[in-house]
Amino acid sequence: MDVKFNNRDPVYVQVIRHFKEQIATGLFEPGQEIPSRRELANQLKINPNTAQRAYKEMEEQGLIFTEGNLPSRITKDEQVLKMVREELIQEAVDAFVDSVRTINVPLHEVLNLVKTKYDRESNE
Repeated sequence: MDVKFNNRDPVYVQVIRHFKEQIATGLFEPGQEIPSRRELANQLKINPNTAQRAYKEMEEQGLIFTEGNLPSRITKDEQVLKMVREELIQEAVDAFVDSVRTINVPLHEVLNLVKTKYDRESNE
């Protein structure tokens, strides 16, 4: 597991974001077992308390579940999985729109540029 941490956001938030990205891209599948908190802390070289906080938050958000003493797993709840994907898409769109608005690019021009880029990337 490879996560590049930044200095702006709390590490546990970045761990949660990483899990969301892995879920949205299908690298983590519904029901898939995930590393224990201790294993995750060792893999990412983070404090075990940070890993615990990330897992606790992900459980509260319904991203993962833990049954008894069994390993934690990615949720199988289709609504949660759909919301994760939509959240990431919305964040990307918001950031893009905010950056384009600052340079006053007309909407039709932005849409044409996005479509061209998207089509080009899809064909490669």
